[in-house]
Amino acid sequence: MEHITLLLAIVIVTALVFDFTNGFHDTANAMATTISTGALKPKVAVGMSAVLNLVGAFLSVEVAKTISGGLINEQGIRTEVIFAALVGAILWNLFTWLLGLPSSSSHALFGGLIGATLMSVGASGVNGGVVVTKVLIPALAAPVVAGLAAMLATKLTYRIGRNTDEKATAKGYRVGQIASAGLVSLAHGTNDAQKTMGVITLALVTGGVLAPGSNPPVWVIVSAGLAIALGTYLGGWRIIRTMGTGLTDLRPQQGFAAQTSAATVILASSHLGFSLSTTQSCSGAVMGAGLGRKGGVVRWSTASRMFIAWGLTLPAAGLVAAGAEFLTGQGTWGVTAVAVLLIAGSGAIWLVSRRQPIDHTNVTEGADTAAGTESPVAGGAGSAEPAGIVTTAIAAVTPPPAGAAQDLSATIHAPVPTGTTAEPARKEVIA
Repeated sequence: MEHITLLLAIVIVTALVFDFTNGFHDTANAMATTISTGALKPKVAVGMSAVLNLVGAFLSVEVAKTISGGLINEQGIRTEVIFAALVGAILWNLFTWLLGLPSSSSHALFGGLIGATLMSVGASGVNGGVVVTKVLIPALAAPVVAGLAAMLATKLTYRIGRNTDEKATAKGYRVGQIASAGLVSLAHGTNDAQKTMGVITLALVTGGVLAPGSNPPVWVIVSAGLAIALGTYLGGWRIIRTMGTGLTDLRPQQGFAAQTSAATVILASSHLGFSLSTTQSCSGAVMGAGLGRKGGVVRWSTASRMFIAWGLTLPAAGLVAAGAEFLTGQGTWGVTAVAVLLIAGSGAIWLVSRRQPIDHTNVTEGADTAAGTESPVAGGAGSAEPAGIVTTAIAAVTPPPAGAAQDLSATIHAPVPTGTTAEPARKEVIA
């Protein structure tokens, strides 16, 4: 610890800030469906998730080693590069949180590392094979695999319980949801907290404190676990609203299937060292569970905004990080300027978020109503989502329910004579 310089200390603190944003940005992964179905109260849910994220941080270091010794080449990488990478990742996390979009904190970090490294040393500093096999391929596969697993699990759940009363079994599934949500939280801590451990370890290697290939020290594991747990407890309420009520309407059976499927995918990938996005896994599972219930729907307008955010995460965070790295390369004043810009940008995003605050008291607002569909929009407020063309057409030709009273009369006003102001007489005719 005595060899840690001021710059290295700043990088470590910035990495823990990223870990904190990762926590509240990704709380929705574990607890959005649990909150939306009423299995747990919002504050209880995030408290439970925080504790299990902390526990999960101590279960493995495989993902941390992928980042600290695999994604980029440690030789020739300056500490400033890691600082710039973290700046890009933090600002993208905060921006997507403001919009209520469940984008990937993992990919924001990867994009930042890649962008800053490319600006610093060029393409030779990035291990392209690792990027493809352990970042890009899991990014495409994770939501698909989790979605298919959740859809099949939902269908199986409803088939098994087809002869039982759904309301009677809902309580049992809510209990199951609590257990599966805990598993997702544990998996999130195992996977995502390690990413910050990997970044801090990489910074310690570049600063000459650790030898290349070293595992994260115990103090790094503890501090990363505490930071992500604290962020999780504060709750990313905007993204919880989107995941819980914006993508689809979940019942306890679906929530249980979605969370169990996502946890399985995340834990398996952590064991293999694949640094996949827990956000994409959980989002894919939620959509799969929505499609798995007969009559269930997915709000594709919300999903499409989410897909766009996923596609932009790597390049956007990389571009910001590259710009930050360009400034840090100018010397001490450049590092100071980047730090000031990070603080100013974060403060501005927070101030904008206060215009439409969302917390545990209103996070479940915006659910479906009989009159129409409510879903979160940018900024997190619920608003009516217009019906699609197919839905409108079906509604227009659907006959009224059997036994409903049908009013076949229409009121037609008689023509009003020119120059008169009297209210016209009415004629009742049968349509």
